[in-house]
Amino acid sequence: MWNPRHYRRLVRASAGYDLIVTVAFSTPWTFALLHGALQGIARALDLPGELGDFGPVQVLMANLMGSIVCVWSVLRIRDPQRRYGRYDAAGRGLFALWQAYALSQGASLVLLPFLLAEIAWGVAQALPVRHHAHLRGEE
Repeated sequence: MWNPRHYRRLVRASAGYDLIVTVAFSTPWTFALLHGALQGIARALDLPGELGDFGPVQVLMANLMGSIVCVWSVLRIRDPQRRYGRYDAAGRGLFALWQAYALSQGASLVLLPFLLAEIAWGVAQALPVRHHAHLRGEE
């Protein structure tokens, strides 16, 4: 069970992680660099599965995802509310589901660390938070 003050720190930390991991998705130029780096890692580690090439529409989708996740991250960094942590946990469940699906369809195992991070952050943010702590000045 989370202490409300610690839960706010968790929400802020998960947002910081998201910002670091997704900022490169938010423009076509930074995404091209990131995609190349991930392909290089997958080749260097001889990971099974494919990362594939991205056409303009796929790059657009990556940029839209990166942009909205960055905005969502800044909101949670500035105002790490419990409700935002709960919504984020739900979103991470969806991200994890689609990452697992992609892996089951032959996507590169370079996705696996990201899948594990989504599950870990999601589970942590879904755990209960003490409700009466605000009476002791903790929230």
